Amino acid sequence: MYAVFTCIAYQHDLRLVGLAAVICTLASFTAISLLHHVRRSSARKRLAWLAVSATTTGFGIWATHFIAMLAFSPGIPTAYNIALTALSLVAAILLTGAGLAVAVESIAGAGARLGGAMVGGGIAAMHYTGMAAFEIPGHIVWDPVLVAVSIALGALIGAAALSIGLRGDSVKWKILGALLLTAAICSHHFTAMGAAKIIFDPTIALSETAAPSGLLAIAVAFASFVIVVLALAGVSIEMRDRRRELETARMRGVANATFEGLLICEGNSIVTVNNNFAALIGGSADAVVGTELEQYFADTDIHLNFFERPNQSIEAALIHVDGSKIPVELVQRSIDFGGTPHRAVAVRDLRARKEAEKNIRFLAHHDALTGLPNRGSFNKKLDQEINAALAAGSRLAVLCLDLDRFKEVNDLFGHAAGDRVLQAVANRGSGVLDESQMLARLSGDEFAIIVPHLSHPTTAGRIAETILEALQTARESKETVGSIAGSIGIAICPDDATDRHALLSHADTALYRAKNEGRATHRYFESSMGAALRERRLLEHDLRNAIFGSELRLVFQPQKNIRTGDVVGFEALLRWKHPTRGDVSPAEFIPIAEDTGVILQIGEWVLRTACREAKTWIPPLTVAVNVSAVQIHNANFAHVVHEILFETGLAPARLELEITETALVRDLNRALATLRKIKMLGVRIAMDDFGTGYSSLSNLRAFPFDKIKIDRSFIKSVNGNGQAAEIVRLILGLGRALNLPVLAEGVETSAELDFLESERCDEAQGYLLGRPGEIETYRQLTLGGDATNEWPDVIHLAAKASSM
Repeated sequence: MYAVFTCIAYQHDLRLVGLAAVICTLASFTAISLLHHVRRSSARKRLAWLAVSATTTGFGIWATHFIAMLAFSPGIPTAYNIALTALSLVAAILLTGAGLAVAVESIAGAGARLGGAMVGGGIAAMHYTGMAAFEIPGHIVWDPVLVAVSIALGALIGAAALSIGLRGDSVKWKILGALLLTAAICSHHFTAMGAAKIIFDPTIALSETAAPSGLLAIAVAFASFVIVVLALAGVSIEMRDRRRELETARMRGVANATFEGLLICEGNSIVTVNNNFAALIGGSADAVVGTELEQYFADTDIHLNFFERPNQSIEAALIHVDGSKIPVELVQRSIDFGGTPHRAVAVRDLRARKEAEKNIRFLAHHDALTGLPNRGSFNKKLDQEINAALAAGSRLAVLCLDLDRFKEVNDLFGHAAGDRVLQAVANRGSGVLDESQMLARLSGDEFAIIVPHLSHPTTAGRIAETILEALQTARESKETVGSIAGSIGIAICPDDATDRHALLSHADTALYRAKNEGRATHRYFESSMGAALRERRLLEHDLRNAIFGSELRLVFQPQKNIRTGDVVGFEALLRWKHPTRGDVSPAEFIPIAEDTGVILQIGEWVLRTACREAKTWIPPLTVAVNVSAVQIHNANFAHVVHEILFETGLAPARLELEITETALVRDLNRALATLRKIKMLGVRIAMDDFGTGYSSLSNLRAFPFDKIKIDRSFIKSVNGNGQAAEIVRLILGLGRALNLPVLAEGVETSAELDFLESERCDEAQGYLLGRPGEIETYRQLTLGGDATNEWPDVIHLAAKASSM
């Protein structure tokens, strides 16, 4: 180290040494900055910028060496071999260029260190080649230890210089790398100069072709000029890159705020992307920069189909890193980016839109709730199958399926429960059909099945039975819906009809027959069904208009206390006089009203009319009104009763609602809740037709009844059937045990009345005591006449009125 120090301090012009250091530092910073630009450049431009960086570094090493050599004063004449001097410059450029290439192309830190060590080797090669060009009248003796140290210093510090200088884009890393590269060059040079010992020999003369130091000074000045020019170019590039980085950062911030993927392209090369695009392909934004646009799209000719159509959207398939394809929409336009024209490409993810379009297409042909084909798909399929059957001379069947009492499910348990039932029907029904058969939901709880290639009409019946059986059993354990009952109507093509409308109409007609004949079964269409169905539908239509057409009226039948003979009340009975049909039996139109739901309007009218009439009666006689099961299970019924009582002013205790046992068993809990609300109003409740239903005793215990009415079927047999008489005695005894008055219906003979009186029955009603008639027939009773004394006359008048 002392030899090195002595060499610098006493054998060099320190001013020129300082100049050499400045030139070296300037060249080193330029080289490091240009290396960063090399890394950011495209593949085509990378080699050119690498050559510029290698030239800068080579000239810097060479200039540093020869400026320092000009500063060296050995005290004897000196000159330089022109060829070896030029060779030293070439060696510096080529060897450092190779090292810089290794450092730039390598991603890992080890590559940068290897490239730096190679640059150190280039420094050594240039130095010792330059020293070989140094001519003096004498010899140079080398210290091998210091020679090795000089080479090691150049390699080690050079490795550290590139490793740190290329670590990041921050200016501090570039400055630190440049200083280390300067240290590598200078430490190597002066250590190598310290290793050289000059021995003067006057017998050795300088060659005539050697260049004097003045000429070397001119060469060094030129090299320094090149370095300064390249340095200015490097600074310019650095400033431009910084502006571009800032612009890129701002643009990326804006781009990342958008919901779409965004790319900036220079030609086909991607300059920058936002995070949304990186997320779309499943990669990182940094990995995308510098790659070609085509590698991310399935259409390799994307530039032909896309770049020639600015501001126009096209659809393409984006390739994800896992190889999957993502439907996207692309829009591009030209922009100015960093002072040069680029293309901005917006990438919109179409997966959600495509999925929505798929769902829309599905919903256009399928039912949203069950996933079954809808009416449109069913009609199209049926038309195709009819044409195929007629052409092939084969048969097909159309089955109309309707759920039994589905409306009650919605009313009692809510529409969510009804939806689950419909989904269960779709699941269970589809499970027993093959691929050629279609189950579709037409509307509400109405389904239809197409059975093509029918070998025999009975096959359709077997399929119907299979479907009905399947509805009664859950296919999956997770199903929360229990047994489902339904009815099916069947029509055969071409036996019954050869067009879609007629087939569906006939199957619907057969369905009505199945429902009217007990439900939970199937029926084939018969030609005679058409007239019956038309008749029923006409009756339905007329019944809906009966209220508004004043075709409905009430008749009243008296109820008598058997012990005292007093009339205690009247039962209001509904009658319908059709304008063309005449009187229509309640047994005919009441079931229709219940099936269609019109019973709610009719029942409200009956209740209001009966209460309004009873309010006009002077004696506090009761009025009994029959109530349908549909009314009892309607959530609004108790409110309707309260509203009518308030409107008419009738005392609640004078209203008696008659309810059959059958109306209770459909939903005991709901019926009980409704009856309790009605009882809270003060209204009386009678069990009608007692003994004809089921669970009678439990019903009497559970429900708040005020009276029991014995069905007429038992009364008419008390004198000729000992079993019927015994049943009546048991009911009467039950009433006394429960402290409930008992009324006997259908009393038509004196013998029947005598039997009831002997068995201590409380009240009676029937033709013997008074036929149903207009209330005017019983006006003496309602105006407060003596019910007991006037009773025979009343009976006579009622009988006369009923026979008219």
